Amino acid sequence: MACTQESRLFLELAEQTEGAPSLQERAIRFVNIRETAGWSRDAKQATPKLAALIAAAQLPEPEPVASVSYRSEGRCLVIGPGAAAERAAQMLDSDGMIISILASEGQGELSQRRTFATHAGALQRLTGHLGAFQATWESRNPIDLDLCTRCNACIAVCPEGAIDFSYAVDLSRCKSHRDCVVACEAAGAINFDREPQVTEEQFDLVLDLRAAPAFSQHAHPQGYLHVGQDERRLADAVLKLRGLVGEFEKPRFFHYKPKLCAHSRNEKIGCTACIDVCSASAISSDATLKGKSERKIRTHSHALPAAGGQGGGIVVDPHLCVGCGACTTVCPSGALAYAAPNTVDQGRRLRVLLQTYLRAGGQSPVLLLHSQEAGQRLIEELGRAARVDPALNGIPARVLPVALWHTASVGLDLWLAAMAQGACQVWVLTTDEEAPDYRKALAEQMAIGQAILTGLGYSGEHFRLLEARDARDLPALDAALRAPAAQGLAKPASLAAQADKRATLEVAIDAITSQAPQRVDEIALPSSGSPFGGLKVDAGKCTLCLSCVGACPEAALADNPNQPQLRFIEKNCVQCGLCVKTCPEDAIELQPRLWLADEGRARKQLRVLHEAEPFKCISCGKPFGTLRAIEAMAAKIGSHPAFAGANAQRLRMCGDCRVNAMFSNPNEQRITDL
Repeated sequence: MACTQESRLFLELAEQTEGAPSLQERAIRFVNIRETAGWSRDAKQATPKLAALIAAAQLPEPEPVASVSYRSEGRCLVIGPGAAAERAAQMLDSDGMIISILASEGQGELSQRRTFATHAGALQRLTGHLGAFQATWESRNPIDLDLCTRCNACIAVCPEGAIDFSYAVDLSRCKSHRDCVVACEAAGAINFDREPQVTEEQFDLVLDLRAAPAFSQHAHPQGYLHVGQDERRLADAVLKLRGLVGEFEKPRFFHYKPKLCAHSRNEKIGCTACIDVCSASAISSDATLKGKSERKIRTHSHALPAAGGQGGGIVVDPHLCVGCGACTTVCPSGALAYAAPNTVDQGRRLRVLLQTYLRAGGQSPVLLLHSQEAGQRLIEELGRAARVDPALNGIPARVLPVALWHTASVGLDLWLAAMAQGACQVWVLTTDEEAPDYRKALAEQMAIGQAILTGLGYSGEHFRLLEARDARDLPALDAALRAPAAQGLAKPASLAAQADKRATLEVAIDAITSQAPQRVDEIALPSSGSPFGGLKVDAGKCTLCLSCVGACPEAALADNPNQPQLRFIEKNCVQCGLCVKTCPEDAIELQPRLWLADEGRARKQLRVLHEAEPFKCISCGKPFGTLRAIEAMAAKIGSHPAFAGANAQRLRMCGDCRVNAMFSNPNEQRITDL
């Protein structure tokens, strides 16, 4: 159905029509072709685009994914100045809501009637999410609001006027007459000797009226709404909170494969890209997780098994995850993958769009990725404005809009796959929905993609971030969409996105390099966020201790059981830096690049980074270790009493001969622990 304007009417008619397929069978699908194609100066050339949009709309729905559950009983905490908090509580008051107020001490009057449970104090800590918030606050007020009857006798007798209708004592004005204590003797609500009271309670929902929010991250937990003193936002928040009573589910937006994670190894931290970019603070580090057979990678109610090896992992809280997908975009190894929809489904959608457009005669297609909320509204507003404003052109015929749950959920792997399949450009429209860290991450990924295409000789700008917030930005957005086309592949490749991110990147790069205007052996890539690269090893420092081999989580580094060698497969390297941080000699340096020597085959083959002649046992002559390694060991532990005198020669023996030497003289002290 190409009329999204009346989608509600058509759905209602379908429900009322006898014999019509049920809506559960997704019999009716909607696609916007009016604002995205018809209302444009290029409408007469938009036939290929219309065909592409309709073809993509007919694709089957992605398979359902696991869900995350919430349960809210309507226990809501309102935080803020007294009068404002009481007013907000009255707006919230409805069936199913259980409201408490945490009034800022001495800020705002409280009403004479006590309708809601009211506390006074300063919030110390707030953690959790919808249905499971934990609030801790401290009260230093001598007046206990639970005992206070609001008879106002204390206000009347205080000679300094240090007490007002906030029912808090202004200690800077109080002269310790204690007339208020005498007046309150019956209720006993005032006690100047009371220690600061710390209270901790659980809530399902939180409405925050203070100037600064309780959470510093861009994406606040579901169930927490910060509105400050904005009346419009308060009204919207009240409606939203009233609807958050009951049981709820959301998709589990991510898949995590611990075996691929390059976050940490042997309790040393390597890649932190997902932790750094997460705007919801849903991802944290636990460098001790992997390699512990009894441990689990905790995701609260959804635990994931730990991987083998002496490594470490991340901890993802699915209740805090908002589904932006930025972590999956910046993850160099593919350990984190977007699940709703997954990369295979998303890649199929982009492939159908591009193939249909090109087969229908379209040229130089551009994918315009945007969010399905704010981004979709801007696209539609631009189309409507272009309908009546001759100064605006509307969405060009070669620009194919693609709505995503979040713009950060699609990254370099699918961008390059789209370029290989015939796209000449990929643009991402960002709005106020995107956190600054998201824009930075997307820009870094685009810089990597652009470096690859430019290095291969493709001319023009292939990746671009477009920014727009509201209707005032429409003229600038309209102009940006008219940017000139960049050079794409002469013959689109036939490939499909894989579930494995690295596999998708490899097939896309192979397709792009096979038709490259120029052949190069190496393309330097930006150091920030590069998923490709090599290593430089300082032969003068490296002792071939092979600590780096044990630290590498991607099997990019390997030893040689037959001789002292450090070997490397560049294709496997994700530039996590764990080898650099593990190396005791500081002999390794990352080299962000795309190595294309021998038509790209060299980076897929095992090659030697460093080698040395083996050191031979002074007793039996069997080779073991290297001269530098033996010398380094002797320098570090040669002063130990166990290796004093003639025993120092044992350091230059192989394991078998060292044991034989220990037991050859029964009167000689045995070494029990090195």
